[in-house]
Amino acid sequence: MTDQTGVALVSGSPSGYGPADIQSAYSLPNTGSGQTVYIVDAYDDLNAESDLAAYRSYWGLTACTSQNRCFKKLNQHGGTKYPKSDFNWGLEESLDLDAVSATCPNCNIVLIESRNNYIKNLLAANTEALKLGGQYISNSWFASEFKSEKKFDKTFDYPGVDFTFASGDSGYGTAYPAASPDVTSVGGTTLVRGGGTRGWTETVWSGTGSGCSQYEGKPSWQTDTGCNNRTDNDVAAVADPNTGLAVYDTFGYGGWLQLGGTSLATPLIASVYALAGNASSTNFGSYSYSNTGSLNDVIAGSNGSCAPNLYLCTGGVGYDGPTGNGTPNGTGGF
Repeated sequence: MTDQTGVALVSGSPSGYGPADIQSAYSLPNTGSGQTVYIVDAYDDLNAESDLAAYRSYWGLTACTSQNRCFKKLNQHGGTKYPKSDFNWGLEESLDLDAVSATCPNCNIVLIESRNNYIKNLLAANTEALKLGGQYISNSWFASEFKSEKKFDKTFDYPGVDFTFASGDSGYGTAYPAASPDVTSVGGTTLVRGGGTRGWTETVWSGTGSGCSQYEGKPSWQTDTGCNNRTDNDVAAVADPNTGLAVYDTFGYGGWLQLGGTSLATPLIASVYALAGNASSTNFGSYSYSNTGSLNDVIAGSNGSCAPNLYLCTGGVGYDGPTGNGTPNGTGGF
């Protein structure tokens, strides 16, 4: 079984960042028209489309509905016989849908719901996204690493397709599929308005996962020397629930909430890939390693203890485990 990430703080009115904040913090362009972000989650959110409509209407975003063909909800086989509902995973779906909307308002969205949260079904949903032509595929779920995980890497072994995976919310330590060298492993930050030349300050979020994979070999594009295997993460974005996104959910909750976790960072990064529109030129998580000048370097904060290789759990100049090469500064790193 797998876990979805994210922490909720319930409020009666919007609390947390909105689309303008995300776009300002990461210097994002008003592009993305014609691109589609695929979201993979488990179980059914009965109110997914109506809650998405309410979110976008509140923030003045263009409608994204099944009627105008901007939004589509499918099961793991591409059909419309949806799995049983679950309000906790429904909350995850609301977060993912709203994070994509906040980051790339012009993107189309396809939500694929797997039968349950067993890894074989979540992977089947990713395969369905590929069959549908998906190039930007967001996965806000994770499992602890396990000895036989490498046999599942073939699900993601498609250069030119950007799979983004959450690195976890329990602090220092690795997770799968984020540890696969065939995906972009997404870490999390605390994002605060003010300071610096960009008007925003970011530090490592203490809850983000990171570290040295137990089983996955080191990809050729990673050159850090403190881990002989695959190092998590590649890039990062806001994840701290205390500086999280305003999200609308009425299926299991009362409307507006403030949410975080690497569940937030993961669809955000997938959407920045879509804004860049560069999937055909990308090779798994490697693109940012050649374009670090187009990222915000996160140089402070920690998510645990990792001596003697402190960079695996501590923000610092250049590459570090918790935030990888940094957070988006426009789309040049993607």
